[in-house]
Amino acid sequence: MSIPRTPSFSLQDKTALVTGASKGIGRAIAIGLAEYGAEVICIARSQASLTSVCEEIASIGGKATPLVADVSSVQDIRLKVAALARIDILVNNAGTNIPEPFAEVSEEHFDQLVQLNVKGAFFMAQLAADKMQAQGGGSIINMSSQMGHVGAANRTVYCMTKHAIEGLTKAMAVELAPQGIRVNTLCPTFISTPMTQPFFESESFQKDVLSKIPLGMVGDVSDLMGAIVYLASDASRLVTGSSLKVDGGWTAQ
Repeated sequence: MSIPRTPSFSLQDKTALVTGASKGIGRAIAIGLAEYGAEVICIARSQASLTSVCEEIASIGGKATPLVADVSSVQDIRLKVAALARIDILVNNAGTNIPEPFAEVSEEHFDQLVQLNVKGAFFMAQLAADKMQAQGGGSIINMSSQMGHVGAANRTVYCMTKHAIEGLTKAMAVELAPQGIRVNTLCPTFISTPMTQPFFESESFQKDVLSKIPLGMVGDVSDLMGAIVYLASDASRLVTGSSLKVDGGWTAQ
């Protein structure tokens, strides 16, 4: 009887595309993929921020290339992503949130969240899948949230967009499986980033959030890096249409 061996987590010779890579979760994801050998193409709207991330990756011996693009513009990403030679891994991370009461949501804010969180993610995945089909496979990781599985006050539109991403991911996984393309979501709880820090300045908000996380702590961007490497690598070769929740137990209740 042969001895089973742990599949490789190596991403050597793989090209990964990470959207929203200039800061916060996206920056950490790009660094994590590069640490495991992927050549990372970092997408965001700010050239200066992208340059900084790519320099950080180079400083640890990794390879990264900046690509300035606006994910909310389908025309922009079609032009720039089509020019890429190869995509083995897509991390559809770019997204935003505007917390506000349901009754106060404006059409402008509604459109802004749907345009980036859903439409941008959809067409970025479509472009990546087209290249992956020609290559014989790949891994698409859509950044969702615990809010893609539950509801929350003042987050109606955000929850709606993340529930949409969960449905999209399952449908994509079924349709693209014959082409060797795996599609999954990563679903974090609140992660400490420059975007979430202002929320935690409210003691009542912090207390409420921690009361819903059985592990009793807010996440750090490093808590997501291993999960991304797993979903991107052959270690998860039989995983598709799934949601990996890094939520401290929030959705288990």
